[in-house]
Amino acid sequence: MAFWRHILTGSSRLSSSLSTNSNYAAGISNFSTKSSHYVVKVGIPEFLNGVGRGLENHVEKLEAEIGDFNKLLVTRTIKLKRLGIPCKDRKLILKYAHKYRLGLWRPRAEPVKS
Repeated sequence: MAFWRHILTGSSRLSSSLSTNSNYAAGISNFSTKSSHYVVKVGIPEFLNGVGRGLENHVEKLEAEIGDFNKLLVTRTIKLKRLGIPCKDRKLILKYAHKYRLGLWRPRAEPVKS
């Protein structure tokens, strides 16, 4: 019986410590990581410029053949290969397109220096 009394009295201490820590956690939950450094409208040129690494050279080719940014996001390797885009560049486009679809990456307003 003493064991249960210890647990019951210990729970009141636990709840009081949780209430003091919840104020601290509530302050963190209000923190926002949304930044204004990201481009609002993303198209093929903004996407490729955001990735950098020489992909800017393929903007005209991809805009002429694919046309829409949403089509670029679902384009497969074979289509990019038929357009004459080198393997290294295809891998970068597909990698960042996948990250963009998942919401893990967005192109910045100012291009990244590579």
